[in-house]
Amino acid sequence: MAQPLVVKKDDDLDEEEYYSPFLGIEKGAVLQEARVFHDPQLDARRCCQVITKLLYLLNQGDTFTKVEATEVFFATTKLFQSKDAGLRRMVYLMIKELSPSADEVIIVTSSLMKDMNSKTDMYRANAIRVLCRIIDSTLLTQIERYLKQAIVDKNPVVASAALVSGIYLLQTSPEVVKRWSNEVQEAVQSRSPLVQFHALALLHQIRQNDRLAVSKLVTSLTRGSVRSPLAQCLLIRYTSQVIRESSMNSQGGDRPFFDFLESCLRNKAEMVILEAARAITELNGVTSRELTPAITVLQLFLSSSKPVLRFAAVRTLNKVASTHPLAVTNCNIDMESLISDQNRSIATLAITTLLKTGNESSVDRLMKQMTNFMSDIADEFKIVVVEAIRSLCLKFPLKYRSLMNFLSNILREEGGFEYKKAIVDSIIILIRDIPDAKESGLFHLCEFIEDCEFTYLSTQILHFLGNEGPKTSDPSKYIRYIYNRVILENATVRASAVSTLAKFGALVDSLKPRIFVLLRRCLFDGDDEVRDRATLYLKTLGGEATAGETEKDVNDFLFGSFDIPLVNLESSLRNYEPSEAPFDISSVSLETKSQPLAEKKTTGKKPTGPASALSGPVPTVDASYEKLLSSIPEFASFGKLFKSSAPVELTEAETEYSVNVVKHIYDAHVVLQYNCTNTIPEQLLEEVVVFVDASEADEFSEVASKSLKSLPYDSPGQTFVAFEKPEGVPATGKFSNILKFIVKEVDPSTGEADDDGVEDEYQLEDLEIASADYMLKVGVSNFRNAWESMDPESERVDEYGLGVRESLAEAVSAVISILGMQPCEGTDVVPSNSRSHTCLLSGVFIGNVKVLVRLSFGISGPKEVAMKLAVRSDDPEISDKIHEIVANG
Repeated sequence: MAQPLVVKKDDDLDEEEYYSPFLGIEKGAVLQEARVFHDPQLDARRCCQVITKLLYLLNQGDTFTKVEATEVFFATTKLFQSKDAGLRRMVYLMIKELSPSADEVIIVTSSLMKDMNSKTDMYRANAIRVLCRIIDSTLLTQIERYLKQAIVDKNPVVASAALVSGIYLLQTSPEVVKRWSNEVQEAVQSRSPLVQFHALALLHQIRQNDRLAVSKLVTSLTRGSVRSPLAQCLLIRYTSQVIRESSMNSQGGDRPFFDFLESCLRNKAEMVILEAARAITELNGVTSRELTPAITVLQLFLSSSKPVLRFAAVRTLNKVASTHPLAVTNCNIDMESLISDQNRSIATLAITTLLKTGNESSVDRLMKQMTNFMSDIADEFKIVVVEAIRSLCLKFPLKYRSLMNFLSNILREEGGFEYKKAIVDSIIILIRDIPDAKESGLFHLCEFIEDCEFTYLSTQILHFLGNEGPKTSDPSKYIRYIYNRVILENATVRASAVSTLAKFGALVDSLKPRIFVLLRRCLFDGDDEVRDRATLYLKTLGGEATAGETEKDVNDFLFGSFDIPLVNLESSLRNYEPSEAPFDISSVSLETKSQPLAEKKTTGKKPTGPASALSGPVPTVDASYEKLLSSIPEFASFGKLFKSSAPVELTEAETEYSVNVVKHIYDAHVVLQYNCTNTIPEQLLEEVVVFVDASEADEFSEVASKSLKSLPYDSPGQTFVAFEKPEGVPATGKFSNILKFIVKEVDPSTGEADDDGVEDEYQLEDLEIASADYMLKVGVSNFRNAWESMDPESERVDEYGLGVRESLAEAVSAVISILGMQPCEGTDVVPSNSRSHTCLLSGVFIGNVKVLVRLSFGISGPKEVAMKLAVRSDDPEISDKIHEIVANG
């Protein structure tokens, strides 16, 4: 046997030593030792040691071959002849870990079933656990009777074993376990805390897909029959689930079961009190009155002598402070005492909670206290502190100096990438949102990149410096920091620095000659990307632009936001056929596609429309549509296609005929493309056409229609209807559709159709053309810069009441849907329990008018939602039109 490893414990424990018995053990040697299982006179202690080593190897990731596992398994089964209780328990563990195959299970089934009926309760409980883990569904029915008896056994160890086994079996044999409901319900009334806990968990899992059954279960148990603290914690969670589901289906009114949650705050068990407090604070739309009792008990726990209670309380209060800071302010004095807590996790949560709830006068004091312990906590906690400081600075802009200095100081300290990135992101956000902080913030970032080990952060800061540096009072002071990067950094950072220098040269005329000197030095760089960038900037900024291009055109080309989706650009380049005509980037679609049409959700049918015939890496749907439509003489004179919508289903799934429609928007026309599929093998459809009734669309008049000659089984085809509308106007309306055709019977044996057919028609769903159909989803890389670059005179602002909504998320989603614009910077996601939210949208309106929208939402106690809408666009009339769309929506 290998020599034991001597491991020293902490120095504070008097240099105590302990030994690892597993150092250097090898699988082969242990398998040799396992031969002791075959000895006529079994040494129980020796066998236990060998099984321990085998279990260690298995849990460390060692794998046994099929032969090795089989040999160990058969050797282990011989140990059932021993009467030693300790060895028997080790045998159970070994069998469970080996997970024998179906043919091997039979060998131990009889021994395990014998132990299930043993007079020794410990044998019974362990045998049940092992048998349920290795048995299959066919053998399960044979022992079902024993398991049902075990659930209501007087011995709590046996009953718990059967219930836990039921939870496991519910995943593999749910129908069998569901038959145990009566026994499980009886076990819920057990006096044993653990049995009650396991029984409640199993009963809920059996009923979890039946909302009414779960509600009845909660109703019956909240009357006080549950005494186990663990079971009460489970019941609180199930009650919270019922409250959430009921609030989604009802408007206002009292919450069901809230009195039960409140009564749990007065429970003797601390875990139950904490669980109830946490449940109350996480309720949707919780009011200050409902929060008060939960906050009160959490405040008491802040002064507890148990670290785990202090941690749980301050963590819960930290979450509440994000949504209801005023409710937590009463706890500030208690939390200030936790800043010096020996547990750094508690101290971190306390300080970040105080940052969320503190007032302007307490900022400086909190900064001094934080400085002392930042070096003692892990990066993940430091990130939490940084995010809290950022929020505090945006809340109290006048305190930006002390907060910015704190961020710059910790930026110079040691730390990982995520920590440094959180600090840099915070400083950038503060610079953007607090104009007075720009000069000091940029200086701190310049100091940081002088000794930055992370390429990503260096390039991010250089890009930001190029955008903001030229707008400062003295741009020249940043040139030294930028050019140092060209000399000292890797190729990626050098290339980024060259682009930043060029931005200063383009935007600050007084610096241009000096910038050109630095760029010419970059022409001799060892990296081709750096050289190419320097050459491009020297040529374009030096006045060698193409004839007819102004200086503004050059700057827009070099440094303007790139609004074309890269997926669309890649696809257009792949489809470009080399010719004398150069590639035209304006032909690339600007619309952001959530998914290609070819990947559209279908129900067992092939995708219809032109996308079904497309192949290749990532085809652009717009390009294929434009090619298809331009090939039809009736539509060739309509001009350039502005937008093609996603397909809209006009039939239910699994009907005789599958029809969806794509809306093609032109400046003065709309073409409806109906993609049809015949799903009946015994029929052939001919002269297929869609009759469109536009009586509810006054501004549209039908000008052309193209029928489909033949529609065989499972072969998609298209029919078209074109309408004229006022030019450049986002006309809306509702269209009713009837599919008309001649149906001919097809002989299944020969595949030939009858000569005679019968006229028939099929009613389709109505189709609506909305204002959103005239808006392209086009994102912008930097919303703030794009917003500021638009003429402020085009801005239109108004406020709207959106009525009662279930949540802010629902209101945000509804407005985005009405406008049909692209959410920017992830602002379409609303944090849970948030009472206010800002959403940024961008798009291109018909006529190629760029539009930016800033939406500010707020929700009151009765769930009344108010919205402030600010719009900027290239055309003030379009800004007014966006307000009209929202007002009518």
